[in-house]
Amino acid sequence: MARRANRRIPIEASSGNVFADLGLPDAIDLDTKVRLAVKINKMFAAQRLNQARAAALLDVSQPKISALKNYRLDGFSVERLMNFIAALGEDVKISFSPRNSVRSHGKVVVEGP
Repeated sequence: MARRANRRIPIEASSGNVFADLGLPDAIDLDTKVRLAVKINKMFAAQRLNQARAAALLDVSQPKISALKNYRLDGFSVERLMNFIAALGEDVKISFSPRNSVRSHGKVVVEGP
């Protein structure tokens, strides 16, 4: 029987943004895009939209929908993704509030069902 080593593995708490944790320069934008894409993909599923129908509804090509569904988001701006959510039938609300911690930067939160 193999013996397990009693080594402690250091664990570092996440900032809540994996892109920032990886040190990427546009981490806030990347995190926001992913959160919006998650919402859009949930809306596609809830509305039972296939890629062709989603493309027609959003006035984009089917390969763009495929990229969105696979979280390849280089070709999408945050604004465009918010417009997709509106086109799919939900309102987009932008609000501002003071930070409640000592972080150096504010954060973007995407909420909703």
